[in-house]
Amino acid sequence: MLRAALLVGAGAVALAGAVLLFAGLPAPGAYALGLGVIIVLGTVFERWRYRTNEVRPGARWEPTGERFEDPQTGKTVEVLYDPQSGERRYMSDAEPPGRGTRAGS
Repeated sequence: MLRAALLVGAGAVALAGAVLLFAGLPAPGAYALGLGVIIVLGTVFERWRYRTNEVRPGARWEPTGERFEDPQTGKTVEVLYDPQSGERRYMSDAEPPGRGTRAGS
């Protein structure tokens, strides 16, 4: 809900900037258009970059001993580490640990 409101608001700012540019006010129009586009792109990038890991980690993943409560779900999350790639994954304690049946990449 908040993400949608942010996208709508940033889109409105970008649209207002485009209107200002066409009305002959280049400085405020460019500023508003640029700000709106940056916020929209940042919000879309954030969703793509920080998605959940759908593939269960395999046997090569080692627990780091780090645990914390995810503020969005309220579930306890365990941090797993792949020594080969240095990648870290965050798995909910509610999910059973992987047994190497499907390798995470």
